[in-house]
Amino acid sequence: MKEIVQKVKGTRDFYPEDMAFRTWLYHQIRIVSERFGYQEYEGPMLEKLELYAAKSGEELVKEQAYVFNDRGGGEIALRPELTPTLARMVAQKQKELVYPLRWWSFGPFWRYEQPQKGRTREFFQWNIDLIGAAGYEADAELLAICAAFFEQLGLTSEQVQINVNNRRLMDAQLEKIGIDQDLKPAVYKLIDRCDKLRPDAWREYASECGVSPVQLNALTDLLENRDLWKESEELSTIFKLIQAMGYEDYINYDPHVIRGLLYYTGTVFEARDKAPEGRALSGGGRYENLVADVGGDPLSGVGFAMGDVMISVVLEKYGKYPELSTQPARIVVTCFNSETLPEAYGLAEEIRRSGINVITYPEAAKLDKQLKFANRIGARFALIAGPDEISAGKVTVKDLTNRTQETIEKQDLIEFLKQSGF
Repeated sequence: MKEIVQKVKGTRDFYPEDMAFRTWLYHQIRIVSERFGYQEYEGPMLEKLELYAAKSGEELVKEQAYVFNDRGGGEIALRPELTPTLARMVAQKQKELVYPLRWWSFGPFWRYEQPQKGRTREFFQWNIDLIGAAGYEADAELLAICAAFFEQLGLTSEQVQINVNNRRLMDAQLEKIGIDQDLKPAVYKLIDRCDKLRPDAWREYASECGVSPVQLNALTDLLENRDLWKESEELSTIFKLIQAMGYEDYINYDPHVIRGLLYYTGTVFEARDKAPEGRALSGGGRYENLVADVGGDPLSGVGFAMGDVMISVVLEKYGKYPELSTQPARIVVTCFNSETLPEAYGLAEEIRRSGINVITYPEAAKLDKQLKFANRIGARFALIAGPDEISAGKVTVKDLTNRTQETIEKQDLIEFLKQSGF
């Protein structure tokens, strides 16, 4: 027996039940995005590596991106994220677009990470951004969208939370404790890893970064100050607007949130499962320089991204995973024998043209076999048009749910099906 070729590590097979969830999730994302007036867009799956190399961070480019040389010798990456692509697209048509832009997308991405529950190397991700609005109001809007999405899925503020911080606030605080500009990138990475390392390992890592014991103690005090946001005009305004929109229960200030990507300049946030073992669901923030960095004129933006893998894990965990049908057609037209095959196919097409989905059994098999098939796929009706029904201009409708059947005029069939909920 031949060995079955295995799929690439970290990728997923989307069987119909998996595809049904992906389609459902995409629909929920569309509902929430359009509720706030955002337009759908998409970018290419391949980008030049230089697009990410400048601003996404060394770890993303060197350790996580799938990179290869094309036949022209250029370095190409399977996209690990979308924000740089968005910035490039905006820069290319910057003078033609109407601002502020509200754009969203849902598509595939690739990162070379260690696969585990809730994390794959190939994943789908929702990206949503507001471009060309420099005010704090834009940050509040994106936070509200994130909270509204959780509400849409039935996840409560007791189950998920959006933790918020501000890089400008943290910059000012780091300066106060003696962290100079050259050391800030390392300290940001240190803060980002605070919850990912054991306390002793975290302190050792701090020492390796060049942070002195005095600075580390001051930094620890800083990270424990949950009222620090009150010193930020930006966060104070944002939280007031969030309260006005009714999403304050979902929002929490957390000085540990710093986000690893280099291009964030202001508000940063991360949504998490609130359980002790809970993990991140989404992340985002404000970026002021990205459009200019890819060749455009300076233009601010704010946005976030949310992957499809962890949100499915959380929905299942809290009993919110939807019950979805994978069968688009719940009517089966049986084929009585080979002589009546044209009539069966013609009947099925007549029903389809009325806007009702239907399956035609593809061969003149025994009727019991066809009815068993209809039952197994969850069909509601099996339609039988044998020689007697055809000569009389009728169709027998077998209700597989209620285990009843009746013979009706063929001309009344479509109206009967529509009245039955099709």
